[in-house]
Amino acid sequence: MKDLLQEISACTVCDLPFGPRPVMTASKNSKLVIIGQAPGSKVHASGIPWDDPSGDLLRKWLGVDKATFYDPEQIAIIPMGFCYPGKGKSGDLPPRPECAPLWHDRLWSEMPNVQLTLLIGQYAQKAYLGDNAKRNLTETVRHVEDYLPKYFPLPHPSPRNRFWFKKNPWFAEVVLPTLAEILSSVI
Repeated sequence: MKDLLQEISACTVCDLPFGPRPVMTASKNSKLVIIGQAPGSKVHASGIPWDDPSGDLLRKWLGVDKATFYDPEQIAIIPMGFCYPGKGKSGDLPPRPECAPLWHDRLWSEMPNVQLTLLIGQYAQKAYLGDNAKRNLTETVRHVEDYLPKYFPLPHPSPRNRFWFKKNPWFAEVVLPTLAEILSSVI
């Protein structure tokens, strides 16, 4: 695993405007895997995954402190795109398509102890659920039980999604307690 993580950290496959800076963590002992979209500009600058308001909310959802969240022996953080892709018209650009095919299978082969994978956002859900995903993210998250025990789909915890959270109170009332119950036996 150590050699693979060094290889990922040195990756320069993509020609990115801000330069490559792969951001992820993993261990052969990781029990929970978080697959998100791609680092934002703040995470690109710090080099620390989920080091932003989205990460604060995600840690709250998981009921974990920073020490647990950033302990790769417990939690692997593997985005669909490992580097910041830049800004688009309405937020960050989509994750680069090269990353997941290049690195995900190799990482999975090094993590035999994974008990649950969180699929955060539409990019992770489309990649991992394929045709089993529902017609949109809302329906996929609403039917989380269809993907257990392997996957747990979640919306992105971005402050930009505050209207989605208001419009879908069932998420906080049903999905988050289900997540807490499952995580109590994982981490």
